Amino acid sequence: MQKIETVQEMRSVAAQFKQAGRTVALVPTSGALHAGHAALIELAEKRADVVVVAVFVNPLAFSSSDNIARYPRTPEADLRLCESLQVDVVFMPSVEEMYPKGFSTFVLEEAVSKPLCGVSRPTHFRGVTTGTAKLLNIVRPDVLVVGQRDAQLAAVVRKMVDDLHFGVEVVVAPTVREPDGLAVAVRNRDLSPGQRLEAQAIHQALVRAKEMVAQGVRSTDRIIAEATHLLGERRQIRVIYVSMVDAVSMEPVRELTPGRTLFAIAVWVNEVRLIDNVVL
Repeated sequence: MQKIETVQEMRSVAAQFKQAGRTVALVPTSGALHAGHAALIELAEKRADVVVVAVFVNPLAFSSSDNIARYPRTPEADLRLCESLQVDVVFMPSVEEMYPKGFSTFVLEEAVSKPLCGVSRPTHFRGVTTGTAKLLNIVRPDVLVVGQRDAQLAAVVRKMVDDLHFGVEVVVAPTVREPDGLAVAVRNRDLSPGQRLEAQAIHQALVRAKEMVAQGVRSTDRIIAEATHLLGERRQIRVIYVSMVDAVSMEPVRELTPGRTLFAIAVWVNEVRLIDNVVL
């Protein structure tokens, strides 16, 4: 396994893979790797000859210096996990390497990024698209693997890839869940035992939505109201949004289309922000 820290070396190594006729899968991460990331890597290994894992805490994706300062960093553990999964390359650039002095060019997707998380985090997706575009240009992968838990991020990236003709296949891996149903996420470690119990209401709301659809309910208002009620019963949960949207455009829908409608939830559990979703 190679650890690479500079753009120049990463571009050189990626070019060597291409010259050898090997397909490349890129797994972009912010580090603090967990079981969800492991699932992305395992899927990437099935889709390409070479797997590159990017570990980069992208400052453009955070709303303030305080938020990024609190983000956990576990580089040694990340490297051990990648080595155990037989990753070929771990790309770990510094902020200065990715955004050198004088950097002033950004990529902005202006439709899919606007609803849901785009309302409460208006600069987040500009950071995601800019950072992802840079990684795609550096690594030139054939496949980009992201997770379903970040459904809007996946949709935004896919729209960017299509609009700008990056020529990479965007593959979305299923959400990995804890035994209690909570989606695996870096922020889960910040939950106290009591908050963890409260957070289970998120998965319960998703399960209830699936049950209602199975019973023939097609009104999104009814499903949203039921889920909001379930979440509202938990004292430490503050709802950011409970929404039914088109799974591609992220636009709100009034009537459910099976297999195309995304039921998405974002909440604060005390001071921990969690998101989750399911395609109905």
